[in-house]
Amino acid sequence: MRASQQTQGIKSNCPTEIVSRPCILSLSRTHASGHTRARAHTNTLFHYANLEVSATFRASDRLAATKHFSDFVFQSKLLRRKCVQKQIFAVRSMAITEPSRLGRLTSPNGPPGVGKPSSQFEHQSSDSILGQEGVTSNFWRKTKIVCTIGPSTSTREMIWKLAETGMNVARLNMSHGDHASHQKTIDLVKEYNAQFEDKVIGIMLDTKGPEVRSGDVPQPIMLKEGQEFNFTIKRGVTTDDTVSVNYDDFVRDVEVGDILLVDGGMMSLAVKSKMEDLVKCVVVDGGELKSRRHLNVRGKSANLPSITDKDWEDIKFGVDNQVDFYAVSFVKDARVVNELKDYLKSCNADIHVVVKIESADSIPNLHSILSASDGAMVARGDLGAELPIEEVPLLQEDIIQRCHSMRKPVIVATNMLESMINHPTPTRAEVSDIAIAVREGADAIMLSGETAHGKYPLKAVKVMHTVALRTESSLPISSTPANQLTAYKSNMGEMFAFHATTMANTLNTPIIVFTRTGSMAVLLSHYRPCSTIFAFTNDRERIKQRLVLYHGVMPIYMQFSDDAEETFSRALKLLVDKGLLKEGEHVTLVQSGAQPIWRVESTHHIQVRKVQG
Repeated sequence: MRASQQTQGIKSNCPTEIVSRPCILSLSRTHASGHTRARAHTNTLFHYANLEVSATFRASDRLAATKHFSDFVFQSKLLRRKCVQKQIFAVRSMAITEPSRLGRLTSPNGPPGVGKPSSQFEHQSSDSILGQEGVTSNFWRKTKIVCTIGPSTSTREMIWKLAETGMNVARLNMSHGDHASHQKTIDLVKEYNAQFEDKVIGIMLDTKGPEVRSGDVPQPIMLKEGQEFNFTIKRGVTTDDTVSVNYDDFVRDVEVGDILLVDGGMMSLAVKSKMEDLVKCVVVDGGELKSRRHLNVRGKSANLPSITDKDWEDIKFGVDNQVDFYAVSFVKDARVVNELKDYLKSCNADIHVVVKIESADSIPNLHSILSASDGAMVARGDLGAELPIEEVPLLQEDIIQRCHSMRKPVIVATNMLESMINHPTPTRAEVSDIAIAVREGADAIMLSGETAHGKYPLKAVKVMHTVALRTESSLPISSTPANQLTAYKSNMGEMFAFHATTMANTLNTPIIVFTRTGSMAVLLSHYRPCSTIFAFTNDRERIKQRLVLYHGVMPIYMQFSDDAEETFSRALKLLVDKGLLKEGEHVTLVQSGAQPIWRVESTHHIQVRKVQG
């Protein structure tokens, strides 16, 4: 059939019923001949609202890098929208037929929050194609929450409660505590993870880095505007007008006229003069100076190595305990990342490196730093101290976009619910801050002092969870995912992640993917499907715990059998038993990735299945 005849089979008066049959889209590459062929089985029915399509495709020998692989965007006639077919692809033959009788259009998906407590902010989507009005694909929160563990949350009871309230990753801040206290936290998190197939908490070790801090003071010192105050490199000095700093080159690095920011800018002092071992200042903005407060110089970074001797000890501690992520502080260039990765490789340690963007020196090298890393954290506290604060929101958006384009997770951190350290409710500005990070596409948002030493750690997590969930529910649902122009630039797996997302968004179904390396789950997360990605893996620790940081991915441990259908059935039964799916729902099932699972060579499959009882 010629291209001009291809659309003759489409009828405008589509039947109002639909038959529940599997939909399978597959793409296989024959390595011997080097040819690629795409096909959708002729006996397969695509269920898009009031239209059922069966088609056979035979593609030209090579997939064009910038061509769409027979994109179908069908939207519900019930919503007074047109059925649209788009194809920008060389097709040798295609047949479109209309079945004589179809079953009535019904909702395959249950209400939001199946198996979970209902949120007061549950959203009802009007873009459900296979569903009734009020059905939404936003079942669960997709933006992840990182919680810093400290004195307020270091007990077994609190870690369990944090996990059940919404924590996805436990952060160990190596600037505080010792290895014994952090070891206790690691053991408790691993104990939690061992009890569940469908729940997991990742572990992130955050290095102290080359921080310049003031010394210990027996009592907080009240600094008043216009008061003279000094910093000395002599250790152990504490008087009413002088405290020590932990950086020997502090006097050399600062200049007369510099503005010193204390505790992320809570206080500021102007440098008036310098002596051999003393920096004399005048207080510009006063406040209460407590022990070991962080010091920054506006527009400058300290001339210290990004990874200090203490950091290397902490990194080895992380290797011994098999943490999932390192958050590396004050990264200034890619060399630091490569040095750490070489060390991890020599230790045979599979730990991902997340760079913290918080130094003025990192901005010119941002692209190379992100390229070398496995993810990034926008550490806005020190970033706003070393750079003009008005630049921070723009940098946050830029870093999120860069990481998203590189398919790397990005965390927005610092001061997100700062007021909840001492108060049970957040400010409206803090709520807006969380919503902005979610709308900009951050993979995760982070709590620091709120959960480490705050008075209301569980309430802070609940607020973050609720605001993120409500914001996600308000985002527009499109049948075509973002970044479609990059869907064909890399490999077959990337193309299928794009089309699996398109299908899941159009049909309003969750995605099920089976993975040994996590690669396909990461690609799917990159295209931001509107529903949850259930990522089944047979690696209980490394892959399962790593995937928990990625947007929209719910990693689940399950041993794979040699029989694909048996594994599919067990996965669906597990989801139903856990309350994550309901009988009668449809799911989009993806078989693809770096390593074949039940596949001949590199055959890829996308299927739409109905969950049977």
